[in-house]
Amino acid sequence: QVQLVESGVGLVQSGASPRLSCSASRRTFSMYSMGWFCQAPGKELELLAVIKWTGDSTHYEDSVKGRFTISRDNDKNTVYLQMNSLKPGDTAVYYCAAGRTWPTVTYQYWGQGTQVTVSS
Repeated sequence: QVQLVESGVGLVQSGASPRLSCSASRRTFSMYSMGWFCQAPGKELELLAVIKWTGDSTHYEDSVKGRFTISRDNDKNTVYLQMNSLKPGDTAVYYCAAGRTWPTVTYQYWGQGTQVTVSS
């Protein structure tokens, strides 16, 4: 079992560039691919970015490519999502998730989510 806990930023202004963190409970974190998702009000869960357990391969959805960056520190059991130039449309609950496969990741564990609200 892997427990994931996201740390977020709550309310930010449009144009801000905050970083989300997701910490894992186990040292086996380095064996999991990690993904970041978001779910805006009234919308479906959306994949944003994925990083392989080695950290040397990433994938981004077109909606965030060039604006968000996923990274990880396996020594700290933590994955990050650097978000740049946030817009009100980025307002959502953000989740991290862990899975053991690559490049198609089957996610086994999920964090509880962290709210990001972008004010105009």
